Amino acid sequence: MFRFDKRTVPDIRTVLPGPKAKGLLERDQRFMSPSYTRIYPLVVERGSGAVIEDVDGNLFLDFTAGIAVTSTGHCHPEVVAAIQDQAAKLLHMSGTDFYYEPQIALAQKLAEMSPGPSKKRIFFTNSGAEALEAALKLSRWHTHRSRVIAFFGAFHGRTYGAMSLSGSKLVHRRGFSPLVPDIHHVAYPQNAECGKPNAECRIEGCPTVREIETTLFKRVAPPEEVAAIFIEPIQGESGYRVCPPGCLPALRELCDKHGILLVVDEVQSGMGRTGKLFAVEHWGVEPDIICSAKGIASGMPLGAIIARDRVMDWPPGSHASTFGGNPVSCRAALATLNLLEREYMKNAAERGVQLQAGLRRLQEKHACLHDVRGIGLMTAIDVVKDKTSLAPDLKKRDEIVQAAFHRGLLLLGCGENGIRFCPPLCITAGQVETGLGILSKATT
Repeated sequence: MFRFDKRTVPDIRTVLPGPKAKGLLERDQRFMSPSYTRIYPLVVERGSGAVIEDVDGNLFLDFTAGIAVTSTGHCHPEVVAAIQDQAAKLLHMSGTDFYYEPQIALAQKLAEMSPGPSKKRIFFTNSGAEALEAALKLSRWHTHRSRVIAFFGAFHGRTYGAMSLSGSKLVHRRGFSPLVPDIHHVAYPQNAECGKPNAECRIEGCPTVREIETTLFKRVAPPEEVAAIFIEPIQGESGYRVCPPGCLPALRELCDKHGILLVVDEVQSGMGRTGKLFAVEHWGVEPDIICSAKGIASGMPLGAIIARDRVMDWPPGSHASTFGGNPVSCRAALATLNLLEREYMKNAAERGVQLQAGLRRLQEKHACLHDVRGIGLMTAIDVVKDKTSLAPDLKKRDEIVQAAFHRGLLLLGCGENGIRFCPPLCITAGQVETGLGILSKATT
């Protein structure tokens, strides 16, 4: 892990973007697809822990982790060592057709660490969207049913199956029809509707389950034709909305009642981000399939679905991936999981408490900040016009994100007017306080 010559972070030494960054931005504008969603002109040179250095030597405190990907921090020395060691031995041999130990070892570790008493099997992918595609296919194969239920506000990816499951923004769908058929959406559960403890909220008491049973099952989607219910325990792109305490247990009961699979999208919420390996563990629920990616290999491309042994029953050749479970990515993931177990899940829980307490203090100080929410280091706050109307203020949110960037703090928006905080899980208490101070100045 490289050092910064004892420089204080952040340390902004040029106008942003700097001269080298400007040159690269001009080349990017000429050659790159316009579909990318860059929000400020950050041109990265290297990273270490929770710090990013741009091509002009400016240092930034990173509260984005590459969109919740670099879970153990940028270029953690143990992850880098595992990558370098494996790269010198074997870069690729396609786990679809051959065998190698890193893939087998990672599958065993994921299966053994995943929640619930059931035996598990693993299928490896390259990304979260691919994991969702695999889960959709497996759900239909295993149940011999075609229909699927998902939630408004969900973001599952941009490939066709994942896009069809999503219900977040029109820009993800506009102009790409026809989508995958037989996917039905319902409203994501809200805390205001259901705040009962897990033990008290069963099928009869859950508004979301009641809506599915009384409307969807009776009007458009017969339950005997529904293969799976796909849900994010914490909705990501839609604003870091946390599922109420009793809803996931109630959905588990509903699925068991009708022979439906419960598929949990943990692409952003998993890999220790909430203080547990998977966020669903906070609800005490065992899903039939878990979709994982992002932080699983701390920056290397890797995704996975983790399914109950009895569910992953598709035959050879029915689904495959040339690069999924690449040996280098698997070694990075094994190193990542070891670090999460050893220290970073605990740190995520502790720093999450600190971060949310600090955001609540800022909420009292700044009239435009409202509704701190999340679990661990998957936390968000909304930007509103005032405390009376609570009207979303998208313009002000974007101004805050830009102002923070120019002060050396990297942030991302989420939902209509939220700011998300998803730093590397190695973030220190001092870095959290520094970030909160910069956010306060950017908000003024």
